[in-house]
Amino acid sequence: MVQKDAYEALEHKIMALRENSRTGDERKTLDEVFDRDTILGIYKLMTDGYIDTIQYPVSTGKEGNVFAAADAEGKLYALKVYRTSNATFNRIAKYIEGDKRFKGLSGSRRKIIYAWASKEFRNLQRLEDVGVKVPSPIRYYRNMLVMQYIGSKAGPAPLLRQVTLDDPEEVYSTLIEYMRLAYQEAKLVHADLSEYNILYYRKRPVIIDVGQAVLTDHVNAKDFLLRDIENVNRFFRGLEVSILSRDEALRTITEASK
Repeated sequence: MVQKDAYEALEHKIMALRENSRTGDERKTLDEVFDRDTILGIYKLMTDGYIDTIQYPVSTGKEGNVFAAADAEGKLYALKVYRTSNATFNRIAKYIEGDKRFKGLSGSRRKIIYAWASKEFRNLQRLEDVGVKVPSPIRYYRNMLVMQYIGSKAGPAPLLRQVTLDDPEEVYSTLIEYMRLAYQEAKLVHADLSEYNILYYRKRPVIIDVGQAVLTDHVNAKDFLLRDIENVNRFFRGLEVSILSRDEALRTITEASK
């Protein structure tokens, strides 16, 4: 009876999130996110003690939605839920192809997206282990990922594009160093890095959305890295930072120090 009540409470909370959505598109997105299998998965995370309640939506991304969730003591976590729609699958296909970690993986669209959630979990682990500031990964299950909440109880940390930086040169240097650590130590390329995938918290950049990050031996790794460099340079050029040229940045990121 207790379990049934808890599951029904979860359904009511999700229904409330949907009803509080401001637009029809938001409600449609939440309908795509919270199918029955996903609700059952969230319930599993709750019964295992990782989260206790879903608090509020944080962001809507290209592949999934992020929600603030709290454990039984009220500590906040970020809950990322990947949508299992065709549109999501089609977008991630180019990052799966050529990634040896997906070699031999076959089955349903849902199974592929479950593997994608596990990939982001492992990418976060690899980046955190080498000193890149990312949300600490806590647990993944099916198409869901529980990770560190970046922000305060007043709200999530803003995106880099939303803040006025006190020292943009220092932030630029930090991001180049993060890209170097990712490439040389974690053997990863973010592959979608921009001011839209970087949070700014306690005067430091925090890299997010690393599900599409590829290994450095991926066939398209260099092209993805060059795109990341160009995106970061474009943003900081607009802040009148003295940036590295694309080739200088590429050498700094990929070549070992002498």
